[in-house]
Parts: sequence; structure tokens; C-alpha cells
Amino acid sequence: RNIEENNNVLVKAPLVGTFYDAPSPDSETFCSLNQYVNKGDVLFIVEAMKVMNEITSPVSGTIEKVNTQDGNMVEFGEVIMEIKE
Repeated sequence: RNIEENNNVLVKAPLVGTFYDAPSPDSETFCSLNQYVNKGDVLFIVEAMKVMNEITSPVSGTIEKVNTQDGNMVEFGEVIMEIKE
């Protein structure tokens, strides 16, 4: 796969688990493509062994890319989102 050269901040999965883009199935998503987020905002959840790990934004910026879908398994270190500062 071609990796584009850019200065986006990569948000990676800190552990293996299931990716969720909302706090519960009937809730609004935490964030979406092209949305501006602030540093510290919750971007997504990685659920592992029944523990919901909230992943927060390391920077303020615009979400340029989301590389997975709700309910997908993610690997440790997998780039989940890219944020343009």
C-alpha cells in the first residue's frame, strides 16, 4: 500500500482490540472525517477483554483519514486516524 508523505499526526491503536467509533451502538460517533477536534477529545474506543479504552487526540486539528470501520479488530500500533494540525 502506498503511504503518502505528509505531516499528519498518526493516531495509533495502543493495544489489540475492537475499534468503536461511538460510546454505544445508538450514540453519535465521537468524531468523523474532516471534523476539527481539540487535543484531549476522545476519538475512538479500543475494547479489549471487556475494557473500553478511550483514545484521545494528541493534538488539535482536522481528521484527514480514518483507516478502519466500527467493529473491526485493530492491531497494536496500527494507524487508526490521521490528523492534520
